[in-house]
Amino acid sequence: MKTITRRRLITTGLAATAGIAGVTEAARLAKRYGLAPPDCGGIYGPGETLTYAASRIFGAHAMAREFPRSMISEKPFANETPPLSDDFHQQQAVGFKDWTLTVDGLVSHPTKFSIADLKTLGRSSQITEVSCEEGWSYVAEWIGTPLAAVLREVQPAPQARFAAYFSVQRELWGSIDIAEATHPQTQLTWAMNDGDLPVGFGGPLRIRVPRQLGYKSLKYIDRITVTDSMKRFGKGLGSVDPEYGYSWYAGI
Repeated sequence: MKTITRRRLITTGLAATAGIAGVTEAARLAKRYGLAPPDCGGIYGPGETLTYAASRIFGAHAMAREFPRSMISEKPFANETPPLSDDFHQQQAVGFKDWTLTVDGLVSHPTKFSIADLKTLGRSSQITEVSCEEGWSYVAEWIGTPLAAVLREVQPAPQARFAAYFSVQRELWGSIDIAEATHPQTQLTWAMNDGDLPVGFGGPLRIRVPRQLGYKSLKYIDRITVTDSMKRFGKGLGSVDPEYGYSWYAGI
């Protein structure tokens, strides 16, 4: 990726507000410097690109709001999920002791981690809000392993740009860029509030991306693939969400 300064971006037009022509030119510059999201095509592409590029330039180290324990929601809302497989229920019956997370792709050490393995890599806790694009939200304590710690174990290649993650419900998958994957609040969550992560909230393992809308925090994670491009995944838009009209980058 080419080096670019905040001043240069501003002076060359990334922050342009002079109508469609300015937005289009700014988006072109963002693409030139590797600051375009996977869903940068189509009529909304320039806007998606500017939103993503601005977040990476001006908000790379921003933190999601964390709340005091007194604000944990008394009755958090677990949205509906498609029916889970017989294999999932068999794993649930034995306490998910055989659940594994495969991390592969552009890494030096492809590895399968059990939940117990993840717990040995580190523990983080955050009281953050799930904000759904449909308008509901709740606050909970999320306990798990920083995704950054897992990536340190597998050692992504220098050209790695994205971490694609997959649910056992194979039609559901997503991705984030490496900057988000290594952010200190991005977490592989295995506990919630006072106990193990309930199945209704994604147990035994989900990803938490608290700086983005709730649909980025996918439930029932069992695979992460590190890659330099999202073009060979699905329709090449970075996740299943843009295929249904949502943005790949869903920053709050």
